[in-house]
Amino acid sequence: MSTPSVSFEFFPPKTPAMEATLWETVKRLEPLRPRFVSVTYGAGGSTRERTHATVERIVRETTLQPAAHLTCVAASREEVDAVARAYWDCGVRHIVALRGDLPQIEAGEAIRPDGYAYAVDLVAGLKRIADFDISVAAYPETHPAAPSAAFEVDYLKRKIDAGASRAITQFFFDTDVYFRFIDKVRAAGVTVPIVPGILPVTNFAQVSRFAKMCGTAVPGWLADLFEGLDDDPETRKMVAAHVAIEQCRRLQDQGVAEFHFYTLNRPELTRGICHLLGIRPPVEVPA
Repeated sequence: MSTPSVSFEFFPPKTPAMEATLWETVKRLEPLRPRFVSVTYGAGGSTRERTHATVERIVRETTLQPAAHLTCVAASREEVDAVARAYWDCGVRHIVALRGDLPQIEAGEAIRPDGYAYAVDLVAGLKRIADFDISVAAYPETHPAAPSAAFEVDYLKRKIDAGASRAITQFFFDTDVYFRFIDKVRAAGVTVPIVPGILPVTNFAQVSRFAKMCGTAVPGWLADLFEGLDDDPETRKMVAAHVAIEQCRRLQDQGVAEFHFYTLNRPELTRGICHLLGIRPPVEVPA
């Protein structure tokens, strides 16, 4: 079985302590030579400055290729375009284009008439600004706001047709869900890579909350594996690694050759999983 390629997602720091953790994560995972690393971005610009600063530092201080998340909700086209141009000017060529979660404000303020209403509009707008490499989100279990699974597939195709070159899925735990989704999008004429998003479960309660918000099913077998481990973090890490590796192996057995890891800025678990997948720093040959 060939070694897969990987990418990693980080989130920008909110405090000096979190910034130190982020850069420890970056430095621990940089030697694995991921295809790219993405940096999340809050809806309405709540983390805009931190995200931009993080991306610029990755460009300046590492060998990594950053993919900056960019959301369009609660912002004007002019504001979004300015952020995109600033990314291009600092050397960023890859954008993860997202609508973004609706902030807790009046609905009329969230979708602005002078803004990009949806991710498909953002993708088209980015392509007008520059020749960005654009990734978009895919939801194998259907986005909570989507009226149907068929709509989810059709909307993904619209984003690809607008100029996106790949999709990264929301995390999931049932690999059959992913493959059924792939069958549907391929039947709809989508040919770009649909990269599975992998979330190592270090905190089951936290992941359950994440899953509820994004419509991901949490299987009973997963709950059983973490039962009784609330106060045993070391065992939780071992179980988390086992679950993630088994998931990746099942995907690999069906031909998947690329994974996107949601690191939650925790490097050791992601690095350990990658090691077991055969993704390791290059061996330096003595001069």
